[in-house]
Amino acid sequence: MYQQIADALREQIADGRLAPEAKLPTEAELRAEYDVSRETVRKALGVLVNEGLVISARPQGHFVRKRQPMVFRPQAEFRKRPHSPEMDAFMTEYSAEGREPRQEIEVAIVEPPEEVAKRLHVDAGALVAVRKRVRYLDGEPFNINDSYFPLDIVRDSEVMRPEDIGRGANEVLAELGYRQVRALDELYFRMPTPEQVHRLDLGPGTPVGYHITTGFTTKGMPVRVAITVLPGDRHVVSYERDRDTPSEEA
Repeated sequence: MYQQIADALREQIADGRLAPEAKLPTEAELRAEYDVSRETVRKALGVLVNEGLVISARPQGHFVRKRQPMVFRPQAEFRKRPHSPEMDAFMTEYSAEGREPRQEIEVAIVEPPEEVAKRLHVDAGALVAVRKRVRYLDGEPFNINDSYFPLDIVRDSEVMRPEDIGRGANEVLAELGYRQVRALDELYFRMPTPEQVHRLDLGPGTPVGYHITTGFTTKGMPVRVAITVLPGDRHVVSYERDRDTPSEEA
């Protein structure tokens, strides 16, 4: 029965009868409507909470979650774009959309995870610099963006400061003589780690996209590995592609 109740409420959310931020019927109302126990109703509501469709706001009740996803565009990273000297591209773009972006930035010197060490071609035990960021929109943590750099390249640069870089870390690398001319993008989908659940305040059962970008110089040297963790209920990944040669089709 709890699955039937969840199915009925999910259908009402999907077709708009229960609009974003609408309050669901109370537990007592659902018990009376379906002639079931409190435990059955709570299991049904728990299913919808775990799916990210409903939020629990006790003692007020349960509400349909309002979704305003972030459009994540990996191809935009190296495009020339206007920016303010005080804010980086993320802050500038979403402020212009009328949303309230902010970032928590932490800088550290660490032994990199194996997946990073392999991509940066650093030896076991070598240290790298990392800029760890949690990005927020309208007060909600939306994604994680952690960028790793060879320590000997960025040791005395702005990359080591835990603050926004208006022109971007990529431009700082270019000024240091390590301009990236090629990037390899990898996109994985999986369940989050406990650390990612904590940093992003994820509900149970929320999968994440795991986007890894490795940037290379003209000599093929990897100088940056950026790992972005994208909760599946908060993002749309948008790629734009051009043909290498003009189409000869009529």
